[in-house]
Amino acid sequence: MRNIKLWERAIILVDMNAFFASIEQLDFPELQGQPIGITNGWDGTTIITSSYEARAYGIRTGMRVKEARLLCRDFIQRPSRPKRYAEISSCIMKSLNAFTPDIEIFSVDEAFLDVTRCQKLLGSPPYIAELVRQKVIEVSDGLLCSVGVSGDKTTAKYAAKLKKPNGLTVIPPWESEETLRNVPVTKLCGIAKGIGSFLGQRGVYVCGDMKNLPIGVLAKRFGNLGRRIWFMAQGLDPEKVNINIQAPKSIGHGKVLPPNTKDINTIQVFLLHMSEKVAGRLRRNSFEAQRFFIGLKTNNGWISTKLYTPFITNDGLDIYHLCLFFLKLNWQGEGVFQVQVTASDPRPSKQQLELFLPNKPKRSHLCTTVDEINQRYGEFFVSPARLMLRSKMPNVIAPAWKPIGHRQSI
Repeated sequence: MRNIKLWERAIILVDMNAFFASIEQLDFPELQGQPIGITNGWDGTTIITSSYEARAYGIRTGMRVKEARLLCRDFIQRPSRPKRYAEISSCIMKSLNAFTPDIEIFSVDEAFLDVTRCQKLLGSPPYIAELVRQKVIEVSDGLLCSVGVSGDKTTAKYAAKLKKPNGLTVIPPWESEETLRNVPVTKLCGIAKGIGSFLGQRGVYVCGDMKNLPIGVLAKRFGNLGRRIWFMAQGLDPEKVNINIQAPKSIGHGKVLPPNTKDINTIQVFLLHMSEKVAGRLRRNSFEAQRFFIGLKTNNGWISTKLYTPFITNDGLDIYHLCLFFLKLNWQGEGVFQVQVTASDPRPSKQQLELFLPNKPKRSHLCTTVDEINQRYGEFFVSPARLMLRSKMPNVIAPAWKPIGHRQSI
């Protein structure tokens, strides 16, 4: 291999282009070249993502379907198919292991690769990045991605956004600071309006302004995150690619209801659904919990509390009984827009407790049997009778989705 200039640190960010919409166009060729938007089921009113053809009309994530139809009379609504998206994502992420073991799956359609140690074997970082781009296209049957390459995670992610769709942008680490100099700080990942406003009040609008602000000002206000932001703006993000999936601090599921739902039966069905989802994930990963967050989102914000089961559990019925108790104490008939059920203290299961709970072995065996049936025939193939009416409760991909472990949730 010819001599190449080795980068001290080399990070690649793979970002799939309009991922969900592109999969719909892949699986249904009649949708190719059409302005489509993905919603949470056929009854969904908000666009999750849209194809590039739809984006050309100004249709964006978060827009209402009615508004999209005003912008484009040929707009096509498609219900999301999270299981299919997760399947393709898992295939793509698995293929990246051919380049490096140092991979951080950032989301269902993004991944960081640290190829610093691979340069002598595979070649220069830009060359490796092109190999990665071609590999993704190959294993996904032609889905396109944008790739950014630099010496740190933040600059690599910024680079990936510069050429979409199907682009490759290289910002060598020795050029990062100058490249970012006139870039608004809010264009960097992790700097939203709140932090952006804090920086603006101190004269930091573009990355080049950051050097004029003492790092201690950010550290005092935001702690370690503030220190990281100070370096990020100078192309020196110190954060490493995180290859480990941390033990869960919580396991939860939430669901959006029809707007302003006041029917208690509907609310109970949604809470039962979330209770069973949480319990199922606890069991799949051999966890139990005793403290649960239960919440209802209303026009006036969240009505929520944390409640405890008498003993640690991973049984959906136990969690649902907490939800009913919560409703009785806290809900006064307000319109509800969203429900949330979260196990706040998941911990490894301890089967010894069954000796002290006469009914637990029977319930435990029942749950295990139901899990085995559902794993074979599909989620909720066997479920509580009330969930037979859940046809309008489509699944979504969790924001912290990962293709393995407790993060693999839909």
